[in-house]
Amino acid sequence: MKESLVFVLNCGSSSLKFSLIDSQSHAEVFSGLGDSLGSDTPIVKYKYQGTKHTIDLPAQSMHQKAVDTIVDLLATLSLSDNVTAIGHRVVHGGELFTQSVVINEQVLSQLEQLSKLAPLHNPANIIGIKAASIAFPALKQIAVFDTAFHQTMPPKAFTYALPRDLYVEHGIRRYGFHGTSHLYITQQAAKVLNKPIDDLNIISAHLGNGASVTAIRNGKSVDTSMGLTPLEGLVMGTRCGDIDPAISQYMIDQLGYTNDEVNDIFNKKSGLLGLSGLSNDCRVVEEHAMRDHDHCQLAVEVFCYRLAKYIASYTVPLGRLDALVFTGGIGENSDIIRANVIHQLKIFGFELDRQANLDARFGKEGKITVKDSPIALVIPTNEELVIALDAIALIEE
Repeated sequence: MKESLVFVLNCGSSSLKFSLIDSQSHAEVFSGLGDSLGSDTPIVKYKYQGTKHTIDLPAQSMHQKAVDTIVDLLATLSLSDNVTAIGHRVVHGGELFTQSVVINEQVLSQLEQLSKLAPLHNPANIIGIKAASIAFPALKQIAVFDTAFHQTMPPKAFTYALPRDLYVEHGIRRYGFHGTSHLYITQQAAKVLNKPIDDLNIISAHLGNGASVTAIRNGKSVDTSMGLTPLEGLVMGTRCGDIDPAISQYMIDQLGYTNDEVNDIFNKKSGLLGLSGLSNDCRVVEEHAMRDHDHCQLAVEVFCYRLAKYIASYTVPLGRLDALVFTGGIGENSDIIRANVIHQLKIFGFELDRQANLDARFGKEGKITVKDSPIALVIPTNEELVIALDAIALIEE
């Protein structure tokens, strides 16, 4: 039987992640990254059959050149004939999109209008859609939205305490992100705990360079830490998360920063990078913290303290907690972060199984608390699979 492969694209402003997912086995057949696009040294890195390769692109090459290079690779590897659909991660779907959709001219126009809500993300997603349309003109393309999973949040959770006109006329509200990851974790946690999804209450902590926590009641998102944009909430790799909103005006009025400079600092120079002064990579920060680097120690403490506070607060909308789940690059691999957070949640009765916590690294799924403790799990996420399965389901319809 002919393989049915879904080409999954996730475009950033200067990068492009891609993978080929087998819709039957759910295996990743081919994957990689177009990096440093628009610079003097753009590249495409890919992995196929266990071997890694790098292709240098001409200087200043952008997304279209990267996509064309990947398409040529697929043909060379005799994979392109098996591609049946293209799934795109789209960061912001606003209130227009509560589920994945087949992309047409109307949808593309709506995505362009939504760019005002996500000016750092949606334009890059649209570039990827247009590039893939040129490369694969005969295939259906599907948009899968980061925000869709959170459209079940009640008004009390998504409404800001601002004049109502700002929401009614301009859509200013909390939307939440990482929806594909939180959805996948919900599905996997239900299997691990042997519970039906509609009776599942968990807190999902997706921790990476971007980080968010979601309260999931009866299998649905009822609150989440990111807001109108992915800047709100937790301390992240380079994003500050929650701060006094008046800080931006103070920096402009009293310190002489421009709006663009403030936005750049909040999004690209804060978080673990800003606190440590060294790196946005949690592994580097942890390593230096263990060597008594004061700023890195503080960065880890702030990261974990903010995370523990969010987790504790999300017990409020749940009433009953079946499990706390760690996922994402940091959540899956940092036993130090997990141990720190679990320790701060001891008021709820959490007690860490130290060996299980050490063992649950490098993509390994497992429980990390002792027998009589509330349950904490590590579950590796798979956003690409969610995108691929949504794409297959839509083209089959």
